[in-house]
Amino acid sequence: MVWMVTGVTFVVSSIIVLSIWVASQGPSTQEVVRGRIGKLQATKKWAGIASDLKLVRDEMFSSIPVLHRLLSRSPGTTWAQKFLSQAGMKTKPAKLFLISCLIGVLTYVIVGHFLPIYIALPAGALTFFIPLGVVALKRKQRLNQFEERFPDALDMMGRAVRAGHAFTSAMELVVEDCAEPVAGEFSITFEEQNYGIPVRDALMNLADRVPTFDVRFLVTAIIVQRDSGGNLAEVLDQLSRVIRERFRIRRDVKTKTALGRLTAGILIALPMAMLGMMMFVNPEYESVIFTDPKGPMILLIAGAMQLIGAFFLWRIVSIEV
Repeated sequence: MVWMVTGVTFVVSSIIVLSIWVASQGPSTQEVVRGRIGKLQATKKWAGIASDLKLVRDEMFSSIPVLHRLLSRSPGTTWAQKFLSQAGMKTKPAKLFLISCLIGVLTYVIVGHFLPIYIALPAGALTFFIPLGVVALKRKQRLNQFEERFPDALDMMGRAVRAGHAFTSAMELVVEDCAEPVAGEFSITFEEQNYGIPVRDALMNLADRVPTFDVRFLVTAIIVQRDSGGNLAEVLDQLSRVIRERFRIRRDVKTKTALGRLTAGILIALPMAMLGMMMFVNPEYESVIFTDPKGPMILLIAGAMQLIGAFFLWRIVSIEV
């Protein structure tokens, strides 16, 4: 037991020191470059330079060189970087990982002080993923905003093409007149092709940054139109109409499945809520499950069955449109 306490203390101390070090670090090289380009953008001469362009973005996974080299060898670091970028966050993967470790270890220590280790370990493992869940929520909100404002951008591009503008000029109008995050993503695409990247590759990068069906439809339609010809304005108008119809059907589905989703949420939360309430109302009655030798196995089986049931419940009420 002594070696376990010593090891946990060492891990907690190391994570706290690393977190303070990362938080106290100054801006990295690419952040300094991005800031200088942002100042140049204020002048008319350099107004066309994008600070988020890949040509000037050599992203570091951490401002600490040793930690950056360590994370660059991990297969999931690039995915985490893209995940944070899609959420519109400037946090580095290393900082996210350190925050997750700090929350998980502190939860394990606090819960382990009051409850057995077989409860503290799952609690620490679950809280480890809380920062990732926050990033996933922000990512979902940002992509939803993009999807809501995307049809307006398509309408604007269709009118611009119909008025005689080129497709790249139509993208520039979207950058100037549309709101975020649509303007930001199209700004990166416009600047990429403006700096010499082929339009096809710039559009493929857009589909990679914004992983939604609507953007994939747009990229596919434009690539096919550029290869085989056709009326681009009509293609954009039809795509905008299809996206708006999908939104209408999606809202109808959410309305009709609201009761099912509410029922699923209640059924998922009810066992844990009842267990917590009984621990406060009648601790002696609930203490049997923790003191009996078969108690941990029963809790593990019940938790596994609860997760399986939650998965199937959400699969039933989640209908893709």
